[in-house]
Amino acid sequence: MQIIRSYLSLCHCYLRRVTDREVGRRDLAAMMGPLMRSLVAAELPVLAAHGVSMWGYAVLSTLDEGPVRTQTALAEAIGADKTRIIATLDELQEAGLISRTPDPDDRRVRLLSITDQGRRVRRAAMKEIQAKEDRILAMLTPADRRGFLRALETLSALPVEDVAGPAQSD
Repeated sequence: MQIIRSYLSLCHCYLRRVTDREVGRRDLAAMMGPLMRSLVAAELPVLAAHGVSMWGYAVLSTLDEGPVRTQTALAEAIGADKTRIIATLDELQEAGLISRTPDPDDRRVRLLSITDQGRRVRRAAMKEIQAKEDRILAMLTPADRRGFLRALETLSALPVEDVAGPAQSD
């Protein structure tokens, strides 16, 4: 979490000064960086009250959509290093929020799934987080709010390659 905060802080410090006067708007990252920092700051106390970390919430959210076959697949789905999430998975399992069961087809593989308690914790945290978000979204007109959420859904669903562009060859 500290890495995310440091990165967002660095982005904010650098990008808030980057305004292309000819285009008339700041870069998307310059606009979203401060918002992301504020949203993370608003989420942290909610997650702490529910006994989960930001990574734990990401795991629970992914598993609430359906079981994941391997820890590697989960790490890829949430954008984490597979060795980094082991401790998070241990904490979630010890708290009874997820289960890791041997795959009957390959005993080396652990199938990951959310428990009923994990689902309750995730959904309660999400409800509180979205209530805070609703307070922010209420600052927009209803039409702007719908448009913003629709655009955000579309853009956040894009593959990384579509956002970053083609890889540069040396």
